[in-house]
Amino acid sequence: MQVIVLLTALTVLPAVVVSMTPFLRITVVLHFLRQALGTQTTPSNQVLVGIALFLTFLIMQPVAAEIYDAGWAPMQRGEITLEQAMERADEPLSGFLVRYVREKDVQLFLEISQTPAPAAPGDLDLRILIPAYVLSELKTGFQIGAVLFLPFLIIDLVVASVTLSIGMVQLPPVMLSAPFKVLLFVLVDGWSLVVGSLVRSFY
Repeated sequence: MQVIVLLTALTVLPAVVVSMTPFLRITVVLHFLRQALGTQTTPSNQVLVGIALFLTFLIMQPVAAEIYDAGWAPMQRGEITLEQAMERADEPLSGFLVRYVREKDVQLFLEISQTPAPAAPGDLDLRILIPAYVLSELKTGFQIGAVLFLPFLIIDLVVASVTLSIGMVQLPPVMLSAPFKVLLFVLVDGWSLVVGSLVRSFY
């Protein structure tokens, strides 16, 4: 039975990692950052996904430990059944999702599913929490990405204005602004700031 459960969990693991963890917000922000820098394929998708995965493991480690201690470990010892283990594992996961989900998104899916609102946030069903969490993380990721875009957009505008004023119409402004954007990002230690801010946003 444990082997069947493990194989089933492995098949849905990618969807779980993408939709029910900080992986979604982190990948959205990192892709916005790369686009704002104008470096096209540097860092590569594999590098960005790798960074997002390791940061996700770091953030989710306490939740995973709670799920293991509450559900998986007692089931291995034969103290509880599989159904009881799944019920106990839902509590830490639901607690994590509730912390970062927006009330508006929860209300949307409650209306769509025609489900009455529970008495407490902790009583929300996962079928409501998971899609609401995805929408909330998408909005948060896009908000952070928009803020990251602003300083680089200003550099693009300044360089474009200068090149047009001196008559350099044959040279694309993006080619001139790219080194300045990379230099600014390096000087302010951008990777440390972005990654540190992303991780702290979950604590």
